[in-house]
Amino acid sequence: MSRARLITLTTLAMIAFAGNSLLCRIALKHTPIDAASFTLIRLTSGALMLWLVARATRRANHGSGNWLSAAALCGYAVCFSFAYVSLTAATGALLLFGAVQATMIGHGLWAGERFRKVQIVGLALALAGLVGLLLPGLAAPPLIGALLMLAAGAAWGVYSLRGRGAGDPTRITAGNFLRAVPIAAVVSVLLHDHATLDNTGIAYAVASGALASGIGYAIWYTALPALKATSAATVQLSVPVIAAVGGILLLGEQLTLRLVLASVAILGGIALVILEKQRSATTDASSRL
Repeated sequence: MSRARLITLTTLAMIAFAGNSLLCRIALKHTPIDAASFTLIRLTSGALMLWLVARATRRANHGSGNWLSAAALCGYAVCFSFAYVSLTAATGALLLFGAVQATMIGHGLWAGERFRKVQIVGLALALAGLVGLLLPGLAAPPLIGALLMLAAGAAWGVYSLRGRGAGDPTRITAGNFLRAVPIAAVVSVLLHDHATLDNTGIAYAVASGALASGIGYAIWYTALPALKATSAATVQLSVPVIAAVGGILLLGEQLTLRLVLASVAILGGIALVILEKQRSATTDASSRL
């Protein structure tokens, strides 16, 4: 794969991932659609698009997803949507990314991974940024929305960990989206008294599922094999930034000093953990030669 194509695909994937935050926030703020219906439509359209992509590209038959991963995926999608009833696009994307990385870092520590001093400093910095963002005050995000987004990030972290080395990622993601649809349908049925639909909200949900999720994941999985592990992890630091810029330009959201400082601390801290992990791995490999 040429460098120009790799950069283009990676950029498009990051824009798509940030687009999920923007589309969800726009739909739930500016249209009558409810969060449960948005989730169901998003997962359904995402499942259809991923199935079409898998068939069109004649992906390998290895991997089809499973119900536990689908439950984690649905948990992420439900919490994500309900969180964006009250959160701004930028705050939601930052909390989501921080929670995903915290879940995966925590799993590494639980599995016996040892952190170096720089990684400990990075983790402490990220946690301090998260605490600073959530501390009570005029600029603090709504607590319920923040907790829901943290839960969404934890669920996505679990989903990502379960998907490691499980087979073809596009087929697996398509299978998990398909299995998540009936789970989301149960949530919608339980909350049917609050259900409201309109054409614009449905269009945003379809765009979130088919384009930002379905096409976005397909593009990412195409670029991923050509990216180093460190590059793949660090490039995702751009997603909250893209969401913040999109929120300002498209939704008129305000960029507060608290959010800026928290973003620097959280994203900078996570970057330290990721980069030092790769440096340590390179050093260890060199010492064994």
